[in-house]
Amino acid sequence: MELNLAMILFIPWFSILAVLFWMFPRQPRGGARKAFDIASLLLATGVATAGMQWSVHNAEPGYGHMWQQILATMMAYGGFLMVMTIAVMLRWAWLQQAAAVPRQE
Repeated sequence: MELNLAMILFIPWFSILAVLFWMFPRQPRGGARKAFDIASLLLATGVATAGMQWSVHNAEPGYGHMWQQILATMMAYGGFLMVMTIAVMLRWAWLQQAAAVPRQE
């Protein structure tokens, strides 16, 4: 459990961010958008987990055991936010481009 403590502590905050990412903007919401959102959330969770695992195993032990958890928390949070920020920017650009293209019916 100690190895995953940073992720356990961040589950509520990551869940709030994930719900906000999923819910907004409300439209358009098609299959491609849902697939992009799911992939983004899975990638963000994977990067956060990998960063946390890496930092626990590579933190300098000379600074005490608590440093492992501090570094793991920073890496997990930073990795999650990095992926989510990139996903928000990509999705925004994608939706803007789709809105600019005239629809042919």
